[in-house]
Amino acid sequence: MITSFQMRAARALLGIDQKTLAELAGVSLPTIQRMEASTGNVRGVVETLMRVVEAFDRAGVELIGEQARSDSGGRGVRLKEPGPPRRVGA
Repeated sequence: MITSFQMRAARALLGIDQKTLAELAGVSLPTIQRMEASTGNVRGVVETLMRVVEAFDRAGVELIGEQARSDSGGRGVRLKEPGPPRRVGA
């Protein structure tokens, strides 16, 4: 599962806009806009959700699930490698 908050945070870490994420994931811009406008867990076609998650993964962002190990226990995102975020598509 991914939340709209995680999507926006992951895009911010990468320094990309919705259009770039849509291109990286191979989905339409309105799909990304709809996903980010939702509240709570993003709902949609499983294949589309997987494309977005995989796009973040390829770009170096790890999505942290609700029960995943983290110091504070909540959901979130983090870069896979330490250091400043790298620009994707730039």
